[in-house]
Amino acid sequence: MSDIRVGLVGYGTAGAYFHAPLVHATPGLSLAAVVTGNPDRRAEVAARYSAVAVADVRDLWERCDLVVVASPNRTHVSTAAAALDHGLPVVVDKPLAGSAAEGRDLVRLAEERGLMLTVFHNRRWDGDFRTVLRLAGEGRLGEVRRFESRFERWRPVPKGGWRETGGPEEIGGLLYDLGSHLVDQAVRLLGPVREVYCESDVRREGVASDDDTFIALTHTGGPTDGARSHLWVSSVAARLGPRFRVLGSRAGFVKYGMDVQEERLRAGISPGSPGFGDDEEERWGLLGTEEAREVVRTEAGSYLDFYRGVAAALREGAPPPVDPREAVDVLTVIEAARLSATQRTVIHLD
Repeated sequence: MSDIRVGLVGYGTAGAYFHAPLVHATPGLSLAAVVTGNPDRRAEVAARYSAVAVADVRDLWERCDLVVVASPNRTHVSTAAAALDHGLPVVVDKPLAGSAAEGRDLVRLAEERGLMLTVFHNRRWDGDFRTVLRLAGEGRLGEVRRFESRFERWRPVPKGGWRETGGPEEIGGLLYDLGSHLVDQAVRLLGPVREVYCESDVRREGVASDDDTFIALTHTGGPTDGARSHLWVSSVAARLGPRFRVLGSRAGFVKYGMDVQEERLRAGISPGSPGFGDDEEERWGLLGTEEAREVVRTEAGSYLDFYRGVAAALREGAPPPVDPREAVDVLTVIEAARLSATQRTVIHLD
């Protein structure tokens, strides 16, 4: 059976460091073409992947069987819709869209065309988050009451680029960027959200979108009813907090340090290499109480599972690795967070 030919739109950070190497390492997928107008990036694509580099997305449709949208956020909806209209299944980097309404329209279009649509919420496959899910599933935390999660950095000098300098039309800022991951993880762990509160600020000169944001969620339904998530995304954290602090009725779990996969992808290490997703022992987390605690080995991270799931969906009719309706739910929470920050109030979701 021939490989599924993948057309990648965009070869910036997301395309070059995440999607291209992950596609390349996934059995059954082949990176066939990349859309980029940058001459240096076009040369890299040809040398590293033997893929065709094209300057216009319209030159992509006949060259691929699957489209991956990793271009700037403002182009996600239009590019994904064009691919679906050309009869091609689509992977969209997060956020799926700038609004839940646009996301629902894309989901509807994919359903009408009978095509797969999925969203790259790859942080579901972070090793540390997989560890939290395992501990919760085994009952070792008891009833989870509070989930604290952080993506914090110390970047007092802006790097520039559309994520920092673009206005709302660019769908930039940390709330839509890293916040998409944190909200998705919180919903995966604790279920639907009924209340949203947010504080969002622009701290650095020359930055147009939020770079220091806090989100508080109250979850509803089942055994986690009333559980709370506190989520931080910041580029101005001079001292970093724990990546996770999860408090339950029996025990708590604290983990410092980021998942290792992004660091290794940026270093050019193949995601298919042995030990790629293994955390360093000194960064394993602690489980327990003040009286007694134990070191917990971090589960192996596996971003490759996302694209393995894509291949299975296209070849075997399996469900997509991320249901796009779940990505719409994340956008609903993010829109509520923006409204909360503007109105300085708690937003209640139906």
